[in-house]
Amino acid sequence: MEAWETQLRAEFEKATQARIKQNEGQARVCARRAAGVAIREHFARLGNKLPNSSAMDLLKILKEEAQLPADMEQIVDHLGLRVTEEFTLPIQADLVAEARVLCRWLLPDWR
Repeated sequence: MEAWETQLRAEFEKATQARIKQNEGQARVCARRAAGVAIREHFARLGNKLPNSSAMDLLKILKEEAQLPADMEQIVDHLGLRVTEEFTLPIQADLVAEARVLCRWLLPDWR
């Protein structure tokens, strides 16, 4: 298993564990980090080495640099949302599920 795949699986496992502990905030962080791993690997496959940036920065780079279909752009937007003062998302979305969809779109060979 490649390093990126190990990282990706670890982030989704941490997200699952956070949900079990009813820590949705941590689950969202893990979903974003998983997306960051997939974005970095996606660009590496295209020959573009990205700097070690935060997941939020990588989401911005993806949105700026890639031609995203509308559904993937919406997922990127959701993953980039800031939480409210009550530490909730301003929309109803499952960022873990959406991150999985984005990762599979960016890395079609990942399962």
